[in-house]
Amino acid sequence: MTARALLADNRRLFAKLAVVAAAMFGFGYALVPMYRAICEALGINVLARAELNTGGAAAPAANTQVDTSRSVVIEFDANARGPWEFRPEKRTLSVHPGELARVDYVFRNRQPVAMTAQAIPSYAPQVAAAHFGKLECFCFSQWTLQPGEERSWPVVFVVDPKLPREVTTITLSYTFFEVGGRTPPAPGGGT
Repeated sequence: MTARALLADNRRLFAKLAVVAAAMFGFGYALVPMYRAICEALGINVLARAELNTGGAAAPAANTQVDTSRSVVIEFDANARGPWEFRPEKRTLSVHPGELARVDYVFRNRQPVAMTAQAIPSYAPQVAAAHFGKLECFCFSQWTLQPGEERSWPVVFVVDPKLPREVTTITLSYTFFEVGGRTPPAPGGGT
């Protein structure tokens, strides 16, 4: 094969590959409208129908899981096993089952040394434990507080709407205790 024939073959191959690449790009670009048309025709994409009904701007859906027909009073309790302050910022909160709620707890180390601690929750009545979902909680981890340090940590929770109707009050109690003894001083503290 001569150099001229080889160059002609390479040009033809390049032209074919360029056409394939352009076709692939066009197909990928056309997938979005094709997907919407198929979903609209089959009625399987809720978002596509919502966009049609509102002229392109989907309205936020109402949370249908909140039971507004009743309220549950949540009582917050704090017990410390050690030399620190530990208390909820609110003692009670009224929530509807299914509603997202938040309460903050305040911690302060009154010791002259750093301490590592963790909180363990308990619930009353006991049946409430299965219906009390914590999404964010300081009780999931151990925390080190420096001497005199004060922190505030949230508990974000939701009470399951399947909570029995006879339960109108839930007490969430935390016991905050030292873990693993005292934290040793930092290395190089000087002697």
